[in-house]
Amino acid sequence: MTIEREGGDSLPYEGVWRFTAPAVDASVPQARHAVRDLLLRQGVPVADEVVQGLLLIVSELVTNAVRHAALLSPMLAVEVAVGAEWVRVSVEDNHPYRPTALETDHGRTGGRGLLLVREITREAGGACEVEHTATGGKVIWAALPLKPAQFF
Repeated sequence: MTIEREGGDSLPYEGVWRFTAPAVDASVPQARHAVRDLLLRQGVPVADEVVQGLLLIVSELVTNAVRHAALLSPMLAVEVAVGAEWVRVSVEDNHPYRPTALETDHGRTGGRGLLLVREITREAGGACEVEHTATGGKVIWAALPLKPAQFF
C-alpha cells in the first residue's frame, strides 16, 4: 500500500492522503487499518463513533471495489481528506459501472454495502455520492463531521 500526501495545512491535522492498493481481499483490512492509523497519527480530533462509522464505510467501499471492479480495475485508491470540521473518505476504481444504493431486501444476504454506507453517513449528518472520474472510472465518497450529529 502506497501513501501520498497532497496540499498544505491550515491546522496540524488537515490534509489529503491517498493510498493505492491492489483490488484483492487483503486490501480491505489493510485500507481500514491505514485509515485508522492515519487519523491517530495526525491527531485528528474525531469522535470514536465517527471513526467506527468511517472504518465501516472504508471496509464496505473497498470490498465493493474488490468484488465488482477488480477485473477492469486491478488497482484501487483510497483517499482521506480532513478539514477543520469534517473528514471524507473515498474509494476510486477504473470500472465504469456506477452502483446505486439498493433497497433493503430481507431475503438477500448481500448487496447492501452502499445502502449501509448511505445510512451511516445520514445518521452522522454527513453526505455521500458516487461520481464518474475523468478516466471513465468512478469514485464513491462519504464525508462525515468530526463530531457526531446532535439529536434533540
